Amino acid sequence: MAVLKIENVSKIFQGGTTAVDDLSLEVSDGELVCLLGPSGSGKSTLLRMVGGFERPTQGKIFIDEADITDQWPERRPTAMVFQSHALWSHMNVFKNVAFGLRLRGLPAAEIRQNVEGVLEMVGLAGYGKRMIHQLSGGQQQRVALARSLVLEPKILLLDEPFASLDQHLRERLREEVRDIQQRLKITTLFVTHGQDEALSMADRIVVMRDGRTEQIGRPDAVYRKPLTPFVAGFIGTMNLVEGQVMRGAFTRAGIRVPLPVADGPATLAVRPEALDLIAAEPGQAQVHRITDFGTHGIVDLELSDGTRLKSMATQPNALRPGQGVDLVPRALTVYRESREIYRDVHD
Repeated sequence: MAVLKIENVSKIFQGGTTAVDDLSLEVSDGELVCLLGPSGSGKSTLLRMVGGFERPTQGKIFIDEADITDQWPERRPTAMVFQSHALWSHMNVFKNVAFGLRLRGLPAAEIRQNVEGVLEMVGLAGYGKRMIHQLSGGQQQRVALARSLVLEPKILLLDEPFASLDQHLRERLREEVRDIQQRLKITTLFVTHGQDEALSMADRIVVMRDGRTEQIGRPDAVYRKPLTPFVAGFIGTMNLVEGQVMRGAFTRAGIRVPLPVADGPATLAVRPEALDLIAAEPGQAQVHRITDFGTHGIVDLELSDGTRLKSMATQPNALRPGQGVDLVPRALTVYRESREIYRDVHD
């Protein structure tokens, strides 16, 4: 069992910059939780505090009820995989992976057995004698992962480990890492700014902004039920339209959507896949451009005031640039003062 508890943790750097602001989080045994947010949101600082590379200004961090807040990194039951790999170029693969076990004073035979086992697990069986410069970027990242896993940590920490890799390799490695994590049932905290990685890998996503949590939930809930305009705009593609609700309808540049909410300013949020189009002249919007991706098309729309929206179309060839269309949202969310005030989903 390995449960990570972060209680009311803050980190204020010299000069007064607050990187993490009174944040609490619990990661359950065997769970993979992803910290997702833009640069400067505090996600990497939080991860480094769990790993012991930064000390909290206030708050406590526990692993299985044991307070590790003031422990040095090497004393913690954690292991971190860095974005930069942090491998020793003068050592071969075997020595890189075995380094931590040798510091623990394990017998040579046990070290060899453990290292060979973990190299096979990450797809590098037979690579022990190779030097780091002889490996591709993806293979180097596998070595970094193996070096962490061989220590059998209670908590695995991943700090944007795929950021420097190309898209296809990134997709393949994240599938492999997820498979390994589920097979070992190791509690994992994963930092990324890539929403696709968070949606495809995480049991839960923590969306961070300015050192605080905007929303915590399962990937499907965060995608389909974003609680704030920030989360709505950060996760996936979202049409966010500022306007007014007057006499029971949201209005903006020719758009009129009936809504059972009080009058006042509001933000209408509609996913492209939930925005249907009906040919109409002159229409609420005009087709600006159509991009055919084979499996679907993305239709760029323009309102009368220049506002741009997107719609996903299964038959993009049925539309043409300059055509007038009316907008029919099948699912929408309405925000006011950065909080959800109404949600409607229908077929």
